[in-house]
Amino acid sequence: MADTEKIIEIEVLRYRPEQDKEPVPQIYKVPFTDDMSVLQGLQYVKDFLDETVSFRWSCRMAICGSCGMMIDGKPKLSCKTFLREYYPGGLRVEALMHLPIERDLIVDATDFITKLESIKPYIIPKEARTLEQGEYLQTPQQRDMYEQFSSCINCMLCYAACPQYGLNPKFTGPGILALMHRYNADSRDGGQAERNELGYADEGYWGCTAVGYCSEVCPKGVDPANAINQNKMNSAINYFTRFITPGGADK
Repeated sequence: MADTEKIIEIEVLRYRPEQDKEPVPQIYKVPFTDDMSVLQGLQYVKDFLDETVSFRWSCRMAICGSCGMMIDGKPKLSCKTFLREYYPGGLRVEALMHLPIERDLIVDATDFITKLESIKPYIIPKEARTLEQGEYLQTPQQRDMYEQFSSCINCMLCYAACPQYGLNPKFTGPGILALMHRYNADSRDGGQAERNELGYADEGYWGCTAVGYCSEVCPKGVDPANAINQNKMNSAINYFTRFITPGGADK
């Protein structure tokens, strides 16, 4: 932990709907030490400089996904990003791109939540089991098929990074498509056909233009681009299989 305190300028893109027609920048000078995160810098602003500054946060440990924002133009978790990385030049923080701003750094997540609910992000058992029959079992190898994609924390950084979502809000989006893959790849799940009605639609996997920035910004290494590419391939195989064995592609 550094003992020397320095001063850094944090420019916050403010938006207060009751008074601002559009977002306006405001600069705050914040004392900091090398162990302070951007989130802690914003908390200092709110506690000591301007209590009206609004932003979301919860765990401060890169687990909840609440504190995502644009930091110098890149989607990041503010609790995982340190002020020392921007000293002495200062930094600019603003709400996540491509999402409606409610106030200051807070975005409206309604579209994201609606799409998340639409894919049924939970295991739909292939067959019913009684308590007496015990739990649904799978091997470590079966778990490995989806484990990487189960780490999503719904931070929406990938949506801010996705140019296709910015151009077409109907696009399901990288994070949710990766979660769809997570459940479809689970050996215990039987809901793949139902989910793929969304996944194979125009706004699903094929709506992705393969930029790959979503995977670069993911703080948990989920790699949504990989999940989407796998399902594009599955979709193509599914399509051509229809011409070889009618009905076989749906099994």
